Amino acid sequence: MTVMVQAVRKAGRSLVRDFGEVENLQVSLKGPANFVSNADRKAERILHEELSRARPGFGFIMEESGEVEGTDASHRWIIDPLDGTTNFLHGIPLFCISVGLARDGVPIAGVIYNPVTDELFVAEKGAGAFLNDRRIRVAARSKLADAVVCCGMPHLGRGGFDQFGREYAALAPKVAGMRRTGSAATDLAWVAAGRFDCFWERSLSSWDMAAGIVLIREAGGYVSDLDDSDKMLAKGDIIAGNETIRRDVLAVLRKA
Repeated sequence: MTVMVQAVRKAGRSLVRDFGEVENLQVSLKGPANFVSNADRKAERILHEELSRARPGFGFIMEESGEVEGTDASHRWIIDPLDGTTNFLHGIPLFCISVGLARDGVPIAGVIYNPVTDELFVAEKGAGAFLNDRRIRVAARSKLADAVVCCGMPHLGRGGFDQFGREYAALAPKVAGMRRTGSAATDLAWVAAGRFDCFWERSLSSWDMAAGIVLIREAGGYVSDLDDSDKMLAKGDIIAGNETIRRDVLAVLRKA
């Protein structure tokens, strides 16, 4: 955990410097509405260097650089150097670095860090979840009418507009509020901290979810894919919250 925290803080300092000069960043188009910047690549390079130095045998799955095999076949870092790139490029201070560690394909430790707000979420299997050294728990609300639910919305270059429209129309009248932040890793961290009562999204990658899965579970929450199984990383969809709210939101989504 110390290794992970040191790595994300160093990468975070680099992101903060670039965030202050966001208008001058060189930006290339990776796909429709899916930007990647020099800041993104630089942060990933820092994370790779720091983690490789500390654990030279571990493999990597990285958003920009792909997979790097390690001599230790059991352990793999799963890294998103800048989750919320579009927010970053628009000067919106809602983005994070997400670093997960998987053992034999199962996430066992995670760090999610917003360097602008200096909020550091950490969790290790069996050791609890923390925000800046303070223990965190998922919210205890049990009624949809009291719940604030966060979701990922389809956008340019993504499908699923009709399906999302049906789900939103079915769920929104039943809850206290709906939110969309633009950073799935942040959303999972905020569910772990009790800020959101539930989060769901489709078409995610392993680096969006790995650290957050550990945080949710160590904060006493429940996480599954949208078929209510444990294949989030393989399927790319996820729903998380406390046991009751997650179950009730999932039931509404399925019916829709």
